[in-house]
Amino acid sequence: MKLTTEAKQEIFEKNSLSKSKTDTGSPESQIGLFTHRIIHLTEHLKSNQKDFSTRLGLLKLVGKRRRLLNYLSKTDIARYRAIISELGIRK
Repeated sequence: MKLTTEAKQEIFEKNSLSKSKTDTGSPESQIGLFTHRIIHLTEHLKSNQKDFSTRLGLLKLVGKRRRLLNYLSKTDIARYRAIISELGIRK
């Protein structure tokens, strides 16, 4: 899966703190990008059950997203709750 620059900018603009295309480092924008990739990899694994390298990459990505969510919940609980509700991530 190659994510185009326009698609990344749209994800960053929708999920970033300052609502700009260049805010790529905020936890919200990173969590949005990881969520998009996780959804794509989950769909891939539904049709390719024996693709274990992709499964490992998916588990690493879920762990990265979880660590960012933990950081966000410790620093600013309001931003954490907003991103959870916006992306539909369960706790």
